[in-house]
Amino acid sequence: MQSEYNHQEIEQKVQQHWTDNQTFKVTEDETKEKFYCLSMLPYPSGRLHMGHVRNYTIGDVISRFQRLNGKNVMQPMGWDAFGLPAENAAINHKTAPAKWTYENIDYMKNQLNSLGFGYDWDREVATCTPEYYRWEQWFFTKLYEKGLVYKKTATVNWDPVDNTVLANEQVIDGRGWRSGALVEQKEIPQWFIKITDYADELLTDLDQLENWPEQVKTMQKNWIGRSEGADIKFALVNNGKKDSSFVEELGEEQALEVYTTRPDTLLGVTYLAVAAQHPLALKAAETNSKLAEFIEDCKSQSVAEADMATMDKLGCDTGYRAIHPITGEEVPVWSANFVLMGYGTGAVMSVPGHDQRDWEFATKYGLQIKQVISASEDIDLSVAAFTEKGTLINSGEFDGLDFTQAFAAIVAKLEQDGKGKKTVNFRLRDWGVSRQRYWGAPIPMATLEDGTSVPVPEQDLPVILPEDVVMDGSASPIKSDPEWAKTTINGQTAFRETDTFDTFMESSWYYARYCSPQSDDMMLDPEKANYWLPVDQYVGGIEHAILHLLYARFFHKLMRDVGLVESDEPFKRLLCQGMVLAETYYREADNGGKVWIAPTEVDVERDDKGRVTKAWHIRDGQPVISSGMSKMSKSKNNGIDPQKVIDKLGADTVRLFMMFTAPPEQTLEWSDTGVEGAHRFIKRVWKLANDVIDAGLVKDFDFATLSNEQKVIRREVHKAIEKVTDDLDRRNTFNTAIAAIMELMNKLAKAPLETDADKAVLTEGMEAVVIMLTPITPHVCHDLWAMLGNGNDVENAQWPVADKSAMVEDEKLIIVQVNGKVRGKLTVAADATEEQVKELAFAESNVERFLSDKTVRKVIFVKGKVLNIVAN
Repeated sequence: MQSEYNHQEIEQKVQQHWTDNQTFKVTEDETKEKFYCLSMLPYPSGRLHMGHVRNYTIGDVISRFQRLNGKNVMQPMGWDAFGLPAENAAINHKTAPAKWTYENIDYMKNQLNSLGFGYDWDREVATCTPEYYRWEQWFFTKLYEKGLVYKKTATVNWDPVDNTVLANEQVIDGRGWRSGALVEQKEIPQWFIKITDYADELLTDLDQLENWPEQVKTMQKNWIGRSEGADIKFALVNNGKKDSSFVEELGEEQALEVYTTRPDTLLGVTYLAVAAQHPLALKAAETNSKLAEFIEDCKSQSVAEADMATMDKLGCDTGYRAIHPITGEEVPVWSANFVLMGYGTGAVMSVPGHDQRDWEFATKYGLQIKQVISASEDIDLSVAAFTEKGTLINSGEFDGLDFTQAFAAIVAKLEQDGKGKKTVNFRLRDWGVSRQRYWGAPIPMATLEDGTSVPVPEQDLPVILPEDVVMDGSASPIKSDPEWAKTTINGQTAFRETDTFDTFMESSWYYARYCSPQSDDMMLDPEKANYWLPVDQYVGGIEHAILHLLYARFFHKLMRDVGLVESDEPFKRLLCQGMVLAETYYREADNGGKVWIAPTEVDVERDDKGRVTKAWHIRDGQPVISSGMSKMSKSKNNGIDPQKVIDKLGADTVRLFMMFTAPPEQTLEWSDTGVEGAHRFIKRVWKLANDVIDAGLVKDFDFATLSNEQKVIRREVHKAIEKVTDDLDRRNTFNTAIAAIMELMNKLAKAPLETDADKAVLTEGMEAVVIMLTPITPHVCHDLWAMLGNGNDVENAQWPVADKSAMVEDEKLIIVQVNGKVRGKLTVAADATEEQVKELAFAESNVERFLSDKTVRKVIFVKGKVLNIVAN
């Protein structure tokens, strides 16, 4: 018997072996099928959390499984290292963001290694290094040359504390998601990439992604938001005359152009609405103080969709009127808070009879409401809008047409009169990549003295972000330093752009840089990139379903179109892991708030269903309140430090618990007892393996000589191999694979170890268990594989193949029932006929006893399983 299982000794030794032998270093090999497995790279915040551990364990299990199946597996790791949190942390710790970031990278890299993840660290990238962002800058200048980059003044969400632009999703209840400050609407120059040029392809290519979750594809479809409708022109009048003050802003025709998906309701338009920042509203506000005040108020409102859907619909009459393109009637033009300048033309037609938002606004301000769609029953437009499609009424020549007919007829009329056209529109808007903070990649553009924007020449790249800076908590250091911006381009004085890239830029192409991370003369080595790409398996959280994944898909198509890659999509298969939950406990504070207490500081009593019935603080013994399971977070003080669990029970235990406790897509509830259970199972594997070794390993045995009992045990081994292989490969159901291994272990533990045949079956069985557990618990399996006489590298072994002949059953266990109750069990030949089974069943003494005074009415036989005798 070998020494007791010592996880610390084993894991340290095995990890050193992997390092010394560069076990996971990989190069291109055309003789092997490649497999590129990637987990979303972490932000170097300083500590891994359990969400990281789950994500990266899933990726590592898949990588190791594919390697054992003979594939050339690449699994890299890097750091999404730019971003605002580093600035805030640097301010708090009185250091520079670069120093804080690099120190965190070192610490977190050690944590990843302590978990035994099989990364090729030669491919490591940190997105904050000039070697990385140089090529991002180069690529941006190429996109500029192709006309896919432009600069314009745009209305943005401005956080006055963090001094940066926020995406709509980062505005919560009108406040910045990090600072909590009231967000303002501000107009500033911004750089944009024309993602809208690829909207149709981004939508249609979702059909290629057969191995993506449907939920993610639906979220992307909704975000892209393709719709068919019409662009319609409403001529403007002011005091009854065509207005001439908007020739420059609105075009020669002095018309407002709107887009609608419901041209069938055009005859129900009773007003137009424009955004507060629309040129017409701004012009009208010059002589309208009430409108000017309204526009100012709109600057502080939230523009997040969820907020806009529920907020009060407010507005102000601009004094302008528009001419209905079909009836010629005048309709008022209002400025409304539910219209955004950044969406479409910043103007919408309003049909309050058939749109609830328009109805709320019209009702509030006493505007006319018309019904132009018939309903199957009486409706009351004073109560709500009628929003269903139907037959047109009160629409002149279009009366009686259904939606499809009316759509076509009204659009044809508009096109004939030069007042509109059929249009395909997208909800998606161009990607604003400018950020006003310091810790990001400098945008490689400059402004000449005449105001012309030009790209920084290739020979002057990278534009390096200075790292030795002092953070004062307000302006960006490069904005505060006029000398940094000064440069010369083609002999002319120029000033560098002091905005930095949105950090989604770095994470949109990192997966491709892993293919040739040391290339210092090109962004990607096309030969290497096209060997590895697309990524075969991508693992990451559902929270990245829209922005990160959409931007990465867009970037991939951009790289394809400049000849860097050949594939259309970056990720073949996507797995979105669920969150990790933990118990939460608190005490009520004097001010009515909650003081959250770490689960590690609480003792509990539970009922027979595991529910907390009593909880108290370990330190003072006083009660605390259980608040149930919640996502691990700093705010609720319920995070579990992975390192403490690794030190106490081992990395293999953490990995096994993570993979076994829940399917990967579902939430996982952290449980100390569950973790301890995982540890006990590993010790059971260790003990049984050592028992088999001590009994004497028997290999190269002729399994044709096995007894029936030995064949049954061997059959279970190969049935488990078949199931675990399918679970890990096709289904990605790691929990059911582990359950199958545990079930097999129970059967092997009861098997005899006396004859050579017994030992041969157990030797084969334990080897199968060890290699099937290798992707999940690689350290202990590395040791056991060698102890079982197979050399030192289970990582280079071959995954077992189920022996079909071993799974053929010579005998079957038949359950005999009388009137549905079990009265006997028969072991019969696997090919036994119904008559043979009936003869044996009726001869069974216990069956005879229950039939002695009854008449058999029917016999139901399920081949190989059950014989049910119905009698009365």
